Amino acid sequence: MGVGRSDDADAGVAGATAAKAALAGPDPRLLIVFCSDSYDLPTLVTAVTEAAPGIPLIGCSTAGELSVSGDALAGDAAVVVTAIGGEGFSVATKHALATEEGGLREAAFDAAGCMSDVEPLTHSVLLVLTDGLAGDQEEVVRGAYRAVGATVPLVGGCAGDDLKMTATFQFHGTEVLRNAVVAAAISSEGPLGIGVRHGWRRVGDPMLVTHSDGAILFTLDDQPALDAYLERLGAPAEAYTDPAAFTQFALTHPLGVSRRSGEEVRFVAEADFEHRSLVCIANVPKGGLAWFMEGDEQSVLEATDAACGEALDALDGETPLGMVAFDCIARRGVMGDAGIQREVDRLADFAAGAPVAGFYTYGEFARTRGTTGFHNQTLVVLAVA
Repeated sequence: MGVGRSDDADAGVAGATAAKAALAGPDPRLLIVFCSDSYDLPTLVTAVTEAAPGIPLIGCSTAGELSVSGDALAGDAAVVVTAIGGEGFSVATKHALATEEGGLREAAFDAAGCMSDVEPLTHSVLLVLTDGLAGDQEEVVRGAYRAVGATVPLVGGCAGDDLKMTATFQFHGTEVLRNAVVAAAISSEGPLGIGVRHGWRRVGDPMLVTHSDGAILFTLDDQPALDAYLERLGAPAEAYTDPAAFTQFALTHPLGVSRRSGEEVRFVAEADFEHRSLVCIANVPKGGLAWFMEGDEQSVLEATDAACGEALDALDGETPLGMVAFDCIARRGVMGDAGIQREVDRLADFAAGAPVAGFYTYGEFARTRGTTGFHNQTLVVLAVA
């Protein structure tokens, strides 16, 4: 596994430079591209593919990029390219568009079909990159699960657009897509480990979700959800009326929901001031328990340590070739520039000289058991050995 990075302003130069640096071995099998949407994206992905002709490519636009290859770096307006390959490693890629008729579930089912095209080696994972603004991302997990079943773990993230929240992009080969699910089926003789942690703490007692519709939360304990949220967390006065102030506050105050597979975090994306409801990124089931959460730099960094440790423990003592990190943009908001550099330094320490690539997401995927696996405001780490 090799990782290259460039922040050159020219898309072609940046793509070619990062790709050439990533091609550390003689037998690349997969290219993964994470980059800012400020680039001329068709030019950039074409430059990457020209550096490694015939090698499958997947990728997406981001809300920031991180990398460890010599230096440990995190920031914006860059491109990070990962190349994975060698003997005992098989890859197949595919994409599908989320049409109105089939939606994200059918697109994920279609894209995940590439798993049938890889060699049946000892370990496998399905890596997915999706449009972070295309709808309920739990549908991606459901569609992928229907295609590959319970034995294949799912990992990945939702593309971003540097918090403009207008359009995100996915890459497959030289195609630049929207409303797409892009998948890479990976089969390997070496172990693959997944770690998942969020770093948020519960605030107060749990509440019953008494009225919800999908991702819209209307009432908690029969109280308007927006009022309960703002009052319980002691929100500043401007968050009660100003959408921008509310969003800034919500970035560091997610919602926790109880699931059969454990606790999951939901980003509170929007407030409906007229109906006093909350709009979350993914489903909040009626009749379930929920609680408000908060965190700080220390709790987020402790979660980084735990996620890396969990991913590496799954390698059964083998030395990692590298790691890929899917890190929520909201965690970055908690830590600030100095904090995210400390986080990337910790990733580098756990990698112990192996390269690391990643991006700041609008949501994360990690399904190792059960049928759920979409996360918000969470760090997901894939370790490759």
